[in-house]
Amino acid sequence: MPFAQGLPYLAECLSVGVIAFFMAVSPGPDFVMVTRNSLLYSRKSGLYSALGVGVAIWVHVTYSIAGLAILISKSIVLFSMLKYLGASYLLYTGWKTLTSKSGERTEAVSASSQLGNGASFKIGFITNALNPKTSIFFLSLFTQIVSPETPLWVLVVYGAIISVVHMLWFCAVATFFTHPAFLARFNSVKGLIEKCVGALLVGLGIKVAMTS
Repeated sequence: MPFAQGLPYLAECLSVGVIAFFMAVSPGPDFVMVTRNSLLYSRKSGLYSALGVGVAIWVHVTYSIAGLAILISKSIVLFSMLKYLGASYLLYTGWKTLTSKSGERTEAVSASSQLGNGASFKIGFITNALNPKTSIFFLSLFTQIVSPETPLWVLVVYGAIISVVHMLWFCAVATFFTHPAFLARFNSVKGLIEKCVGALLVGLGIKVAMTS
């Protein structure tokens, strides 16, 4: 592929990158889930959840390229199914967090065994894949910024940019919240924070369910 062939899309690449960054850093279910797994289990759990979020981005990229994003936005039934599945998952996880028994944070190995790498990845993946906010974001992106003439390989590059931006951001979130200085303070109020995170997830689930 000649370098000159990609030059017309550099402006779009920059726009996609900037929008993806602000999409990633905006508070939402992904942020809460990665933070929850990092704090309650381990840094590794948070990092695998961040990886799950990044991989789930490709679900949205795939159906957007296939044109299904517009179908979802126009179909009340399809959008409602996605919305209520996502809301149910958030409510379920929030309730489990609220009703779990708090304890002192154990070593990373012990904590990781309570929530394996696969389970951590799955939580991040499902949370993002079932997030209607992300579906709306991709619909907006692929209808307002990306032109109909954009080649498939360019769309794949855009997807890669969005995926990498999300993974990097949430890896940074997991690393920050598992810093020893932060954890030293967290352990003293772990029970309270755990309940707050659970309540926040329940609140997000209700908010998602009420999304029109």
